[in-house]
Amino acid sequence: MAKHKKSRRKKLIIWLLVDFTIAALVFGLLLYKPSMYNPIAPAAVNPDGERVHPYLSHDLMPTLYNGAQDRRPFELVVLDGKLNEAIAQSGWLQESGGIILSAPEVLFAPGRIILMGTADVQGAGFVITIELGPRLNEDGLLNINVEKVKIGAMNITVLAKIMGKKMYRDRLEAGPVDTEDLRTQIVASLLNEEPFDPVFLVDDKWVRLTGVEITQGRLIAQLVPVR
Repeated sequence: MAKHKKSRRKKLIIWLLVDFTIAALVFGLLLYKPSMYNPIAPAAVNPDGERVHPYLSHDLMPTLYNGAQDRRPFELVVLDGKLNEAIAQSGWLQESGGIILSAPEVLFAPGRIILMGTADVQGAGFVITIELGPRLNEDGLLNINVEKVKIGAMNITVLAKIMGKKMYRDRLEAGPVDTEDLRTQIVASLLNEEPFDPVFLVDDKWVRLTGVEITQGRLIAQLVPVR
């Protein structure tokens, strides 16, 4: 009987050690910080009170506006380094359900847009990584494929997609949704893999996205004004 109790105690200790090791490994994976995540620290408040970075107000927006007004095909080149400077200057911070999202960073890699940020949950900071692959099909419709979702080093893509589809269905069932609104179409593409016509309004002119090329640090959008 004594030997039997010792054996049970030994097995219990082994299982506790296994459980502890697994828990420590999972927690370590969740707390992992990817080496490519290097968000720019929020800039000091501009003495003029300007919250819009010059890269947006003096470069991207004028290029987009002038291209739409000229009524000819044009390209919009976006550099992730400059874009992240603009994001840092905006002082971006969001809170939802007790979770604080901060320090966002956007990276362009061949064929992919990588979104990263820190989620603070009761004092523990987890780095969230989302990899997107925008694709235009043969009909010119755009789908923004969610290719990978990670918390730290843990891949949760399958779970995230299941949850995303459920969130989208719940929102549709909750009440009327303007499916013609561009923001709704982007959400439907991200959460439910629904392609949409990438046409949007620039001031008083309509513009269509006809191509997108993503290389290291750079995104080139091909745009054509449309009636």
